[in-house]
Amino acid sequence: MTVATLAYQSLGVVYGDLSTSPLYVYKTTFSGKLSLHENDEEIYGVFSFIFWTFTLIALFKYTLIVMSADDNGEGGTFALYSLLCRHARLSILPNQQATDEKLSAYATHGSMETWQSSALKSFFEKHPRFRTGLFILVLLGTCMAIGDGVLTPTISVLSAVSGVRLKITALHENYVVLISCVIIVGLFSLQHHGTNRVSFMFAPIVAAWLLCISSIGIYNIFRWNPHIFRALSPVYMLKFLKRTGIEGWISLGGVVLSITGVETMFADLGHFSSLSIRVAFSFLVYPCLVLAYMGEAAFLSKHHEDIQRSFYKAIPEAVFWPVFIVATFAAVVGSQAVISATFSIISQCCALNCFPFVKIIHTSSKIYGQIYIPEVNWILMCLCLAVTIGLRDTNMMGHAYGLAVTTVMFVTTCLMALVILIVWKQRIAIAVAFLVIFGSMELLYISASVYKIPEGGWIPLALSFIFMAIMYIWNYGTTKKHEFDVENKVSMNRIVCLGPSLGMVRVPGIGLIYTNLVSGVPAVFGHFVTNLPAFHQVLVFVCVKSVQVPYISEKDRLMIGRVGPKEYCMFRCIVRYGYKDLQQENYDFENRLVSGIVQFVEAEEDTTLKTTFISACGREVGNMDIEKFDAQNQDHSFTNSKSSDILETKIRKGHGGGAPLKDESLQILRAKESGVAFILGHSYAKAKKSSSIVKKFAINVVYSFLSKNCREPDVVLNVPHTSLLEVGMIYHV
Repeated sequence: MTVATLAYQSLGVVYGDLSTSPLYVYKTTFSGKLSLHENDEEIYGVFSFIFWTFTLIALFKYTLIVMSADDNGEGGTFALYSLLCRHARLSILPNQQATDEKLSAYATHGSMETWQSSALKSFFEKHPRFRTGLFILVLLGTCMAIGDGVLTPTISVLSAVSGVRLKITALHENYVVLISCVIIVGLFSLQHHGTNRVSFMFAPIVAAWLLCISSIGIYNIFRWNPHIFRALSPVYMLKFLKRTGIEGWISLGGVVLSITGVETMFADLGHFSSLSIRVAFSFLVYPCLVLAYMGEAAFLSKHHEDIQRSFYKAIPEAVFWPVFIVATFAAVVGSQAVISATFSIISQCCALNCFPFVKIIHTSSKIYGQIYIPEVNWILMCLCLAVTIGLRDTNMMGHAYGLAVTTVMFVTTCLMALVILIVWKQRIAIAVAFLVIFGSMELLYISASVYKIPEGGWIPLALSFIFMAIMYIWNYGTTKKHEFDVENKVSMNRIVCLGPSLGMVRVPGIGLIYTNLVSGVPAVFGHFVTNLPAFHQVLVFVCVKSVQVPYISEKDRLMIGRVGPKEYCMFRCIVRYGYKDLQQENYDFENRLVSGIVQFVEAEEDTTLKTTFISACGREVGNMDIEKFDAQNQDHSFTNSKSSDILETKIRKGHGGGAPLKDESLQILRAKESGVAFILGHSYAKAKKSSSIVKKFAINVVYSFLSKNCREPDVVLNVPHTSLLEVGMIYHV
């Protein structure tokens, strides 16, 4: 797909939110006690703030700098955190192995290590509390970004629809709210069609909208105040603050709304490409919006009394209704950007054990990152309707919106400073300069937005607190579950002492035992050894884990090794996913797994002095001394040198042609024909009796509720119910 096509599509998904900001920026900025004087210094000052904020943060910070820090094409808060985790070993994911670092997407090589980056890495390694603090900072930014998904549709749609009251003055406010709610419901109902189709529908709307507002801006400049270009001078910002004092500072909470949408521009990076988004912004979005803000400022300089309805008042009478219709559609499109970004964020959180499992649908066969999450979609819709009906005032929504946006931006700035130092390995002066220049601007806007907490700013704080509590509790519970599994795994010495039959009758078939462990034998297997009289002839311990990279290719998906001596016929398969991969699409898993195991057995050499963990494509990824096996209770595994194509031919021909398969391979294939059973451990967490009340509430109530109402592991792993066997276990944290 060409850059031009992707740039065109990005208008409908990425820039809808950013392009609809003129609907409410001036209105919200002058909603307080800030008054206008005849010399227009306030108008000039506000426009100067808008221009330089838009230029420095949207153009320079995000388009030129932040978007260069993509994680293999993915953007957003978690993408930056993922980069830091790989380079500074900050990962919160369990089961991370040295073999993961050999993935092509994991690459951490680059410029030489500097003493500053080494010192910072050492600092995080020695102080786990700072690693936890960084993780909480990431969760804060993520939750505020999710809050954007609630606030954007409400303020965009309500601002657009309220313009009709200029022409139909008798229309009651309740009808405006009702129309807005109907539009919001319709917007969320379209999401199941996918970003690809939605973007093609919405892109021409945004393009028409940008051309409309820029044309109107040019018209207003030449008709009302051609000298408005003087306001491009930053001197007017200083004059504005000096003249207006504290009221001018408070009004900056409205100015920051001019850059709402730049964070979703970065978060939606995976839906398109960095180049296409930059081209669309630099050559169309940026100049059109600057002209729109400049034209509205020119109109306001001659019409002070219309400040609370300046956008629609500035539209020439002859084109009012066409522009109103386009504005309404553009407001709908503006919501699409944050909805798409929210889907991406939730998907990443699920993969990184920070959010309960939800249904994720891949909606495009061409663009891998375009997804739809039904549960999140309808929850967002309900929250949007609640805010729209509850507040009814776009000024209060703007105050809430400004706090959410500036917080996300500041988190991104902090993470980006660490990326510059640790990942890009630049001098500390560059990282500090980036943090000071952009961080100081964002803190200025945050301070102005905090003042508005009683007037609507509490909404994103409340939403963020709820989402942060869910994410942190879920991450804490899953981490403790993994620690329980590690502490209670079965000793390999015990397995070896049972003999090849494992003390049971080995019946035909393959048993797939799902576990959270990448080494050792899980506790759930100990229950079978103790309580069941028979088990399958071939045992495979399957570990599905996430790696701190966006995607993992199919050839690197499976890692297969042997557990115990050869006559035990036990194997381990580690299934690796990136945080943007969709596990549900791993169709035909049984056949691929059996094929990989047979391939592994065929390549195994009895006389080798070393064991090597291999991927299913036959690539060597690590080794260990076989002599140390009994002492370390490690897994047997060997190097595979044959291609899967040759193997599949041999499987089809059997003994009929070519080199025959080994007896063990034939035994595995016969076991496959007898049937495959899936064994899952179903764990229930309970807080210890000595735990505090807060911990008991978090684990026994919140985590338990989330566990019971999220998607079950068998659904996430696409396990057939007819072959499923669950084993219940209780662990105390």
